[in-house]
Amino acid sequence: MLVARSLALFAVAALFEIGGAWLVWQGLREQRGLLWTGAGVVALGLYGVVATWQTDDNFGRILAAYGGIFVAGSILWGVIADGYRPDRFDIVGALICLAGMAVIMYAPRGS
Repeated sequence: MLVARSLALFAVAALFEIGGAWLVWQGLREQRGLLWTGAGVVALGLYGVVATWQTDDNFGRILAAYGGIFVAGSILWGVIADGYRPDRFDIVGALICLAGMAVIMYAPRGS
């Protein structure tokens, strides 16, 4: 159950971070305005809060593991929000990142 909770927290964190960055991008690069940019800044802050809810006490481990989620989630976000079509190298790279995330975060360690 702890792994499921951790994965759910990573997913929520990804929604906030990737969504926040996308909102800032839309606000500034696509000239949608300060409301979009401000919403993105708030979402990015919430990402930082959600990351603290992981049960592991090692900031570096959590952030490194989240990197794999970020890579795969960013590609998925691009598909859904921007019509991006990943090629096989994007998909293989994302799967490698997710495998690395699983090793970093969930490998058995002696206490």
